[in-house]
Amino acid sequence: MNSELYLSDLESKPDSLAALADALTGEDPFEKLPEHAARVLFLGMGSSRYAAGVAALRLRASGVDAYADYASAAATYPASKDTLVIPISATGGSRETLDATDRYARGPAFVAALTNAPASPLAERADLVIPMRAGEERGGVACRTFQHTLALLLALEAKLTGADSDVPALIKKTAEATADLLDRRDEWLPLTMELLDGPHGVYTIAPAERLSSAEQSALMFREGPRRPADACETGDWAHVDVYLTKTLDYRALLFPGSRYDAQAMDWVRERGSTVITVGAEVPDAAAAVRYLHDDDPDVALLTETLVAELVAAYWWAQ
Repeated sequence: MNSELYLSDLESKPDSLAALADALTGEDPFEKLPEHAARVLFLGMGSSRYAAGVAALRLRASGVDAYADYASAAATYPASKDTLVIPISATGGSRETLDATDRYARGPAFVAALTNAPASPLAERADLVIPMRAGEERGGVACRTFQHTLALLLALEAKLTGADSDVPALIKKTAEATADLLDRRDEWLPLTMELLDGPHGVYTIAPAERLSSAEQSALMFREGPRRPADACETGDWAHVDVYLTKTLDYRALLFPGSRYDAQAMDWVRERGSTVITVGAEVPDAAAAVRYLHDDDPDVALLTETLVAELVAAYWWAQ
């Protein structure tokens, strides 16, 4: 792992996204999926599972029986011919994901692997390989692959639900939003780093529909600069994390959009905690990081973790 190369990986996100949009315009990577699947099962660990959890929630909201499980679970849904299994691993070599895929690789379920390594052991076990097209992450941290995974899962959602979604256009907007955050980092990054730099770590809060943003952001603080960090769903925050505001110098990134934002901010206001919002203004937040197209929730889903990634990159370099 290398902090300078990690920052370079982040700075190359807009170009990588533009290339992915062009690739999806030219071909449908999900064209060879079975036409009818009664169930969709995502398998993954870490960032892969974070992205899958959001994808499964979105599919269920559209009437598709979908579930995201830890690949390390001893048991999950049994193999059946009407189950579409989607193991996700950027490297294609995650031990837990390979072990879980082995339960399905000999049929009768259809296995479609999402990976950034089309010649990997995971790809060898799959009936269909969907390449992430994120390029090599030389910093050793899953950042572009996480963003590409989410984008491709949105394309899968459109495929399975028949939604009239222009995913390549969405990815291009995301590239613009990502470039905007990168280009203007001198305006927002120093203050964000200062406000989050407390003695008790960083906390990240997001609505269930974008919980992956909080989970991935917390992981970036742990993985690069090795700082304590924890993620929480906004509504659940009042039941599980609110207690920390009473005894800690509590500092958080809030990804707005939940109907329960105000509930969380009531406690923040009462206890003098520090909250920085990403993508919208929220009363009593210490600061807000805005960016191009941040009023589009799908752009936010694909973009907003860059704020934590950049803070983590600069802390790591220090």
